[in-house]
Amino acid sequence: MSSFVIEGGYKLSGTIRPQGAKNEALEVISATLLTDEEVTISNIPEILDVRNLIILLEGMGVKVTRLEKGKYTFKADEIDTGYVSSDDFVRKCAALRGSVMVVGPLLARFGQAYFPKPGGDKIGRRRVDTHITGMLNLGAELDYDSHKKAFFLHLPEGKRLTGRYMLLDEASVTGTANILMAATLAEGTTTIYNAACEPYIQQLCRMLSAMGAEIEGTGSNLLTIHGVDRLHGARHTILPDMIEVGSFIGMAALNRSSITIKDVSHDNLGIIPESFRRLGIKLEQRGDDIHVPEQESYVIDSFLDGSIMTISDAPWPGLTPDLLSVMLVVATQCRGSVLIHQKMFESRLFFVDRLIEMGAQIILCDPHRAVVIGHDHNFQLKPGNMLSPDIRAGIALLLAAMSAKGTSIISNIEQIDRGYEDIDMRLNALGAHITRQ
Repeated sequence: MSSFVIEGGYKLSGTIRPQGAKNEALEVISATLLTDEEVTISNIPEILDVRNLIILLEGMGVKVTRLEKGKYTFKADEIDTGYVSSDDFVRKCAALRGSVMVVGPLLARFGQAYFPKPGGDKIGRRRVDTHITGMLNLGAELDYDSHKKAFFLHLPEGKRLTGRYMLLDEASVTGTANILMAATLAEGTTTIYNAACEPYIQQLCRMLSAMGAEIEGTGSNLLTIHGVDRLHGARHTILPDMIEVGSFIGMAALNRSSITIKDVSHDNLGIIPESFRRLGIKLEQRGDDIHVPEQESYVIDSFLDGSIMTISDAPWPGLTPDLLSVMLVVATQCRGSVLIHQKMFESRLFFVDRLIEMGAQIILCDPHRAVVIGHDHNFQLKPGNMLSPDIRAGIALLLAAMSAKGTSIISNIEQIDRGYEDIDMRLNALGAHITRQ
C-alpha cells in the first residue's frame, strides 16, 4: 500500500490544467466495442481506473494503440467471445467499477454479457437496477450464474434488442449511458425519459452520432434513439474533468493561494463555480480559464432570509456529488457555517472523522448531512495520519493535509490514483511538498 507524505502549510502559485474527464473516458472507451472499425479518442486521462478498463478491453481482443500521451486508437474487430464468458473476465469486471459500461455494448453487438456486481469506491450502496431493468426492457433475458456470482444477460438465438419507451426510476448517469449504447444497435426506436443529461452523457451522444447513431434530444432528459444496423469509426476528444477543476478551486482557497486553472471548458461546468462562490471564494473567468485570486478570508453566504447555507448534490444541472467532499474541507477554513447534504451515498461523509481529529469543527448529523463551522483560518488544521477511503474523500484529505502545518501521511493512495493523474507531481509544480512512498 503506497502513501503520500505531505509537508503542509505552503502557499501555492502558478497554473494547472485539468486532465481529461474520468467519467466520460469510461463511457466512450466502452462505446468502442460497438463497432469493428477504428475509433480514435484524445485527452484520455491515464489514471488507474482508465488503464484497467483498457487492459480489460485488450484482454477481450480489442486492438489498442497509444499514439501519444492521452491519445489512443481502439479497434474491436476480433473480440474473443469465449474470454468474455470466462471466469477470469467476470472476476476482473467485479474489481473495476467502470466495467459496468461494457455490458450494453457487448449485449447489443454479441447478444450476451455478464454483469457482476462492480467494484470501486466503498461509499455505500450503488444500485445497478437501472442498468439491468433497461436491458430487460430492450428484450434481454436474465439468469443468475451462481458459479460466477454474476447476472447473465442474453438474447434468444437470432434475436436483436428491440427498442421501446422506458421511464428510468432514477436519472442514473451510468445507467443512461449503458442503455443508450445498447439502444444504438437495437431494432426500432428507444425512448429514454428521466435520462441523465450531464455533459459527459452529451459527449457520449456526440461520439455515438459521429459513429452513425441516430440520437435526438442530446442535452435533455428525454433521449430518442433510432436503432441502426451498424456503427463505424470516428474521432472524439474528451472534455476536461470538472471534478479536478473544482478540486483545484478548493485547493487554492484552503491554502489562501492564487492559481489559474487552464482550459476548463467553462460552459460545461454548470453550477460548480457558483457553488464555490457561495463559500466566499472569488473566481475570475478569463476566456476559458478560471483564476482564483489570493484572499485573506472567505465568508460563507447565507440564504436571503438569513438561514444557514445548505449545499447539496442533485442530478445535472445540479451540483455533482463528487465535489461535496472537497467543498466540506474548504468550508472548515471559511468564516461562517454551512450544511453539507450528501443525498446519494450514505457512507461518503464518514471521512469527516479524520477531519475532526485534525481540529475541524464538524457535526455529523447522520450519514448524509454534516454541519461545518468554519475556522476562518484563525485555527489551522493539524497534521495527521490518514487512510484514503475513496477517490473523492482521498483528494479532500490530501487538500486538508496541504493546509495543515507539519507532516501528514495518507495511506491507500491507490484510491486517489484511480481518479487523479500524477497528482503529486502536478501539485508539487505549484509549490506543494508531497512525496510518494
